[in-house]
Amino acid sequence: MIRFDVITIFPEIFDSYFKESILSQAVKKRLIKINIHNLRDYAKGRHQTVDDRPFGGGIGMVLKVEPIFKTVAALKKKSKAKVILFTPRGKKFNQKMAHRFSKLDQLIMISGRYEGVDERVAKYIADEKVSIGDFVLMGGELPAMMVIETVSRLIPKVIGKPRLLKERVT
Repeated sequence: MIRFDVITIFPEIFDSYFKESILSQAVKKRLIKINIHNLRDYAKGRHQTVDDRPFGGGIGMVLKVEPIFKTVAALKKKSKAKVILFTPRGKKFNQKMAHRFSKLDQLIMISGRYEGVDERVAKYIADEKVSIGDFVLMGGELPAMMVIETVSRLIPKVIGKPRLLKERVT
């Protein structure tokens, strides 16, 4: 069983998507496990602040490295685990990457917001930087849903007909 862990500041975004899809059946059958983690739960201070100005300067706000580091450290449980960061500058997600991810025991996904995440997250925490296309989104939640769905359909018994596993991108 593969375990998906998503780190986000908007955990409610995932509620209906995962409860109203084939993925909910896969979770009930214990074929996959999906955990959504609120980054604020790992932040310091009364206000649980997770954003700050970029460490090296620049415009806007980025998610701070400290709560992301704490969250990943608390979550990384499996030896065959990978931490991915969604960014427009990452390697483009494709079916080959989905097959590679489907062989893991755990996939931890960092969903950025605002102007992204502190650059130290990409440099020291993420094993891989992933993009879902040549465009910029407001956050990494949608890419996380796409990766979970794409990888999950490759797990045996998640989709009903095994022949559907052989579908190709044309």
